[in-house]
Amino acid sequence: MSELGTLSIRNVSKQYKVKGSTLSVLENIDLDVAPGEFVSIVGSSGCGKSTLLRLVVGLEGDYRGDILLDGERITGPSLQRGIVFQEHRLFPWATVQENIGLGLLNAELDAAEKAKLIQEHIDLVGLHGFENAHPHQLSGGMAQRAAIARGLVNRPEILLLDEPFGALDALTKIYLQTELQRIWTQEDITMILVTHDVEEAVFLSDRVVVMDARPGRIKRIVPVPLEHPRDRADPEFACLKNEVLSEISGFKPVSAKPALKVVGGGL
Repeated sequence: MSELGTLSIRNVSKQYKVKGSTLSVLENIDLDVAPGEFVSIVGSSGCGKSTLLRLVVGLEGDYRGDILLDGERITGPSLQRGIVFQEHRLFPWATVQENIGLGLLNAELDAAEKAKLIQEHIDLVGLHGFENAHPHQLSGGMAQRAAIARGLVNRPEILLLDEPFGALDALTKIYLQTELQRIWTQEDITMILVTHDVEEAVFLSDRVVVMDARPGRIKRIVPVPLEHPRDRADPEFACLKNEVLSEISGFKPVSAKPALKVVGGGL
């Protein structure tokens, strides 16, 4: 039996029927994600990033190849896999506490155990004091933190994130990226992030998977060997970001010019 949280994607291809024609969306995808690893998937629009995530969640089963979690083929949605979307998708009539509790709807726990888990995850994402607030009373960032708590509350082996910060302003996005990195470290969970934001991918990930489009293929996997917490101003960080961008765009990054040295004394 594989160690919990081990994901193996083997020769996966996916097609759709569009107006009587066959559209190939993914082709021969092979990827292994180790337990506790953080992997980001980037690429241009239409490269199949979100489709691949939907297959891993189990929302679609019509594909060729195998997707295995802990050695078992994924055949549908499961409590083993949490999901966070770009939109928080909180129910407007429910409180933060109730929305997070929906993640435990099918869990075999008594009321006291559920209440304890819900409060632990409210605290984990920094929403203590907002337990009884409704979504319209939250900022966009707070609502997305509630969505992350809902995805984590049943203790899944793997959390899948589909552009979770894409609709947020720049400052909120940077803050929540740092928060997500903290949560990942604290929860010791496998995470897979789909994003258009290359800086976000390099900031968070152990590896960045770069995909080509039409049909979606893995073009290259870029390791990110930088220690956490990461400094966005670090030249090594900038170098890795440019490397990933060049893989997506097909253009080689322009090397930064060396700073001019001042020789001699002042005036």
